[in-house]
Amino acid sequence: MVWDDAPSHVCRGGDSRALAFCCPPVKPCPILHALDDVNLSPQEYMDIKEDFAKKTRLGEGAGTCFGSLVWCCKTSKPCPLRDMVLRNIDMSVDEYLTLKKQLSETLVGSSNSNNNDNVNALVDAFSITDEEAVKVLHDCDNDLRTAMKLLRIKALEKSE
Repeated sequence: MVWDDAPSHVCRGGDSRALAFCCPPVKPCPILHALDDVNLSPQEYMDIKEDFAKKTRLGEGAGTCFGSLVWCCKTSKPCPLRDMVLRNIDMSVDEYLTLKKQLSETLVGSSNSNNNDNVNALVDAFSITDEEAVKVLHDCDNDLRTAMKLLRIKALEKSE
């Protein structure tokens, strides 16, 4: 099972499911807002991720920034440290993303409420159908900001 609709990183406007790709909240950044959205304190977030690391292969990765793959980012973002660990422990990208999806579901649940909220926001803001909103979100890797920019550009082109 690969995570086909994995969201963009939280710091790039991705929804709270992307907390699976975030590092520890050691500085002010968008992760704090995402944690608020899912009613988790920074300590609860760290505890959940550390517990998940103990139970899965995401606990491996002593050579990574924070000492475990559980804190590593999405594979679409280049990272030689993460990639070296994945190679060294013979973990495929598919396995990595499957574990990250499971971690995300542990953190925020398996409901698609965030994606539904994003679809509804696009439908309301741009007067498009649900199907169009789903498609543009998918095309933009579930990055709401990018989807909005794309729809604004299309709206401007239509008005010319």
